[in-house]
Amino acid sequence: MREILLVRFGEVFLKGQNRPYFMKKLTNHIKDAVRDVQGRVWMSEGRIYVSDFTDMQECIRRVTKVFGVHSVSPAIEMEKDDFEAVCAQAAKMMEPLTGTFKVLARRSDKRYPLDSPAIMREAGGYILTHVPHLTVDVNNPDHVMMIEMRDHCYLSVERVEGVQGMPMGTNGKACLLLSGGIDSPVAGFMIAKRGVELCCVHYHSFPYTSERAREKVLELARLLSEYCGRMKVYVVPFTEIQMQIHQKCPENYTTLIMRRFMMRIAERLAVQEGAQALITGESIGQVASQTMEALGCTDEVVGMPIFRPCIGMDKSEIVDRAIKIGTFETSSLPYEDCCTVFTPKHPATHPRKDFIRKAETNLDGDALIEAAIAGTEVVEVG
Repeated sequence: MREILLVRFGEVFLKGQNRPYFMKKLTNHIKDAVRDVQGRVWMSEGRIYVSDFTDMQECIRRVTKVFGVHSVSPAIEMEKDDFEAVCAQAAKMMEPLTGTFKVLARRSDKRYPLDSPAIMREAGGYILTHVPHLTVDVNNPDHVMMIEMRDHCYLSVERVEGVQGMPMGTNGKACLLLSGGIDSPVAGFMIAKRGVELCCVHYHSFPYTSERAREKVLELARLLSEYCGRMKVYVVPFTEIQMQIHQKCPENYTTLIMRRFMMRIAERLAVQEGAQALITGESIGQVASQTMEALGCTDEVVGMPIFRPCIGMDKSEIVDRAIKIGTFETSSLPYEDCCTVFTPKHPATHPRKDFIRKAETNLDGDALIEAAIAGTEVVEVG
């Protein structure tokens, strides 16, 4: 008899002939997640198992953050030949609980002498007899005792929800424009949840933005890496570009021109990294640079797709998601990012592309971009 984790997965079931590829990815990601707690991971009969861990609660926390995991149950693995011992263990696990319960059974081993209804009936009766403070409710119970007859017998009561989604790296790679705000980490999480591997680009405007602002962004990337695994963060020096824009371009267009330079640089780095798309945290109408016309102006300068998963979300919805994934507290630290440097008093909300193109002729854009990329620092997190 030993403690074990039962790991369930969701959408991977839908992948048909590609399912072995997705399952291998998912299993490898779980192995990476539990390495520090010495968990042993293996797959058998459509189920992933974790055992031999040094800290069960930490192991559960790590596994439930792996994209593709639907839920995790701490369980007891035991021999299935002695059914009375199985019932006794079930009663022991139910003893500390109060309220109502039911028993569910799954008999994957069709050679087992009791079928699923018989297992549920016999185990439920045993629990009622030996744990009299519990009552049965088959429709809406407080607790469900799950008994699975596979190569061994597995008993579980608790089920911890996972992040679900698709295994990381099964749907390509994208580059996240990661600021120090609330929105961009949420956007990265939402795209990564669909199996997209991430790299990040952050624009740092020293001395107008502090070293603490830079560390804040790296901490946000580290928090994302708990879900996404190890990834690169490109820290791009952006001060010279912002100063040139501020000095040589119309004030009401400076934010949009800055965004266009960000997109151009991000695309260059994305191609270098082998990514196929960019990700931003923009939500339509949230600020002046996120109107329909403004978004069109920033899209114009790149050729690869731009994913904006927060585009239709209210700020409160984005905040709720940030709290849930654990990035909100860090995002709320009062260290400004480069988007707050040289902010115009009256930014254009309905810009014209021809005006912006003309304003950009005042800049040596290629030279500015080459210098920024040459000075970029690459930091690995996770």
